[in-house]
Amino acid sequence: MAVPDRRGGGASSLPNIKSFAIQIITSPWFIFFGSLLTSSAAGASHVFSLYSGDIKNSLGYDQSTLNLLSFFKDLNTGVLTGLIAEVTPLWFVLFLGVVLNFFGYFMIWLAVTKRIARPAVWQMCLYVFIGSNSQTFPDTVSLVTNVKNFPQSRCVILGILKGYLGLSAAIITQLYQAIYGDDSKGLILLIGWLPAAISLVFIRTIRIMKVTPHSNELKVFYKFLYISLGLAAFLMIIIIVENKVTFTQGEYCGSAIMVLILLFLPIAAVVAEELNVWKAKQAIFEYPSLVKVITEEPTQEAVSSLNEPTLSSSAIEAKVGDQTDVSCWKTAFKPPNRGEDYTILQ
Repeated sequence: MAVPDRRGGGASSLPNIKSFAIQIITSPWFIFFGSLLTSSAAGASHVFSLYSGDIKNSLGYDQSTLNLLSFFKDLNTGVLTGLIAEVTPLWFVLFLGVVLNFFGYFMIWLAVTKRIARPAVWQMCLYVFIGSNSQTFPDTVSLVTNVKNFPQSRCVILGILKGYLGLSAAIITQLYQAIYGDDSKGLILLIGWLPAAISLVFIRTIRIMKVTPHSNELKVFYKFLYISLGLAAFLMIIIIVENKVTFTQGEYCGSAIMVLILLFLPIAAVVAEELNVWKAKQAIFEYPSLVKVITEEPTQEAVSSLNEPTLSSSAIEAKVGDQTDVSCWKTAFKPPNRGEDYTILQ
């Protein structure tokens, strides 16, 4: 039995800022924060209607050709992204999304601004297809990483990340109006470099870590949820006001700054949670003699419990060996047991 020994102790020292900063950026909570920012810029395909008119006018397309481009924009190959994530590291999947995103939208921007020769329709369809499907790479990486880092809160994680993905179109629109004003061609360039830049910043941060239990894990996720609801409410209000009132460039900048503040506000929840962990670690280092071991004679109940028969390792192995492996083809149309991963065929 162990009881605390209050006689030992040490003088409190100032926290090591560098160690605390390293603890923050290597924590699973910071990974989730990076995933939120990545998801908030991963919905660029939803703003196609804002710049489709520029494509139509600059390249001389009719409405049927524009509808064809819209079809390739909605043609999704997310399954391919999942297959790539199964056989390659997650940082490579994220980097591949960066390359495809920048290439697809940058080529569209070059064509619309007439910096290159007028591409054929099939080439524009290819550019739109590559650009829109590049969004599935950061989305897949964010979901896979955080579901495995927080397996007990996977439902909450899916809801929050998908919520930020749904808000991404409104977020990008606010930033575009503040940076480029009424130049909708600049929006194409923005969705080419902004999602790629965010993914590059967190390319080594977003990774799968060893699962560690958190006593107040759900409460922390509720903080992220409340912040996301606040962001959604602000976007809804500001969009309604912008449709009623003509904003100046400075007012667009003000709304964009507020959006950025709400986007980075979850870092406060990350710091607060890691500060609690830091204080717990510091208490252990400051009081090395905090625990004193007391030996006592075992009770009769403890002795009797030790003498109870238990399964031997050979018996356990025999029991496990009785469970024959089932072919993956037979389970292709059956959902896995709760807590287990889906197979490729499933």
